[in-house]
Amino acid sequence: MKGVYTILLLIVSNIFMTFAWYGHLKLQEMKVTSNWPLYAVILFSWGIALAEYSFQIPANRMGFSGNGGPFSLMQLKIIQEVITLIVFTVFTTVLFKGEALHWNHLAAFVCLILAVYFVFMK
Repeated sequence: MKGVYTILLLIVSNIFMTFAWYGHLKLQEMKVTSNWPLYAVILFSWGIALAEYSFQIPANRMGFSGNGGPFSLMQLKIIQEVITLIVFTVFTTVLFKGEALHWNHLAAFVCLILAVYFVFMK
């Protein structure tokens, strides 16, 4: 179950991370933060990133084999990168209507899936 909990925490963490890194662009597009100074946008994003870390750190601690979890550091990182790409793709295609998936994006997904395969190979 530690593996499942780790992955679920990483998904939640990456949702917050994506909003911290790119959500301000959507808020600017919606004219919510268009008049904010850059330091205010940075502080806003840091607040969201704090929530991201509140899920990321426990996920890594629980999932790391050195703490009794099922994953090595390399496996944790690859899992996190794949989750990040999936969350980012959903975020981008849903919230930013001008963005679209192209063949090269799908090729990158295949490469990441291969990375997962190789990192879990014995």
